[in-house]
Amino acid sequence: MSAWLDVVGIGESGLEGLGARERGLVERAEVLVGGARHLAMVANQECEKIVWPSPFDALAKEIRARAGRRVCVLASGDPLCYGVGSTLRAHFTANEMVIHPSTSAFTLARARMRWSADEVTALSLHGRPIALIEGAIQPGARLLVLSHDGNTPAQVAARLTARGFGPSSVTVLEHLGGAHERIRTAAAAEFDLASVSQLNTIAVDCLPVAGARAYSLCPGLPDDAFEHDGQLSKRLVRAATVSSLCPLPEQLLWDVGAGCGSVAIEWMRAAPRTRAVAVERDPRRIAFIRTNAQALGTPGLEVVQGEASDVVGALAAPDAIFIGGGVSDARLFDTCWQALKFGGRLVANAVSIEGCAMLADMHRAKGGELHQLSFSQASAIGAYRAFVAARTVTQLVVVKQ
Repeated sequence: MSAWLDVVGIGESGLEGLGARERGLVERAEVLVGGARHLAMVANQECEKIVWPSPFDALAKEIRARAGRRVCVLASGDPLCYGVGSTLRAHFTANEMVIHPSTSAFTLARARMRWSADEVTALSLHGRPIALIEGAIQPGARLLVLSHDGNTPAQVAARLTARGFGPSSVTVLEHLGGAHERIRTAAAAEFDLASVSQLNTIAVDCLPVAGARAYSLCPGLPDDAFEHDGQLSKRLVRAATVSSLCPLPEQLLWDVGAGCGSVAIEWMRAAPRTRAVAVERDPRRIAFIRTNAQALGTPGLEVVQGEASDVVGALAAPDAIFIGGGVSDARLFDTCWQALKFGGRLVANAVSIEGCAMLADMHRAKGGELHQLSFSQASAIGAYRAFVAARTVTQLVVVKQ
């Protein structure tokens, strides 16, 4: 079957802004699919019209039921830029579906701001947690953000201010490319723009005050970046641990005995589109994990409460596993090892004699590398200073062959 499904990007100028080919696809369609705003642009056209269903997951099924007819999906701007094209490509082959992009909101916003693509970090908050912005707030960063609605700019400004980035300029670009285009700017700490359109894009030029909380994406966040009760992999140990786990895009981590979730959070910050599951039995620490994930820009961190050896068997197979709690439990280690994908990495830390003995046994059985991590910190002793040693951490790093 030749392609019968066309996904056409359309901007604020409507049909007039389309090329001849794309306009012809819309006008000849037997079925038009889109949001209410998109379909209003072709209100006079006689054909079947389908408004985005709720839940949105039902869209592919609705379209599949009309296979063989001329179906055209109307999408905003570039359908593969945080758009419906990314959803549909998982359900329809290249032989069935053709995507016809228009100019994206990001491209239009960059043009208005005179920002080049290589100096911008782009992200979408449309239908996504506002906490995602936290990982992108950096001194000197330039951010382009797709808003969820008219409240999003004020929410972004509030988070910037709370982080110590109140002087940052927040530009709200509404109805880009259309007759009602409007661009306004305010400092984050003084944000007072009223009556913001539901359809808007935000441009942020990040500027911190002295003492602002600015966190690198490299592993090793300060210990005080996390809420915890002492069950925390300390900064230098955590940096070495995340380095040993080798986070790569799209990979999934199990953080077993997660404590406050610090390793899982650092894993997700270290590489794009990584995923993680934090497994923890203590309800108070579960609350810490959720708070830390929101504050540090990883709201997608999945949290599972329960005894690790009882719950991990139901989880998706991971690419990497970190065992920070319960490492002396042989049953837990075996369960994790069986679930780990081939080529995956298992990293386990221990400080107790029993835990170290377990890691030594696992090293003998599975191979890999066995390290001891020792750190000392200068501390005052009367009028002098001396290095005080922290507890030595034994670390096993093994790749499943």
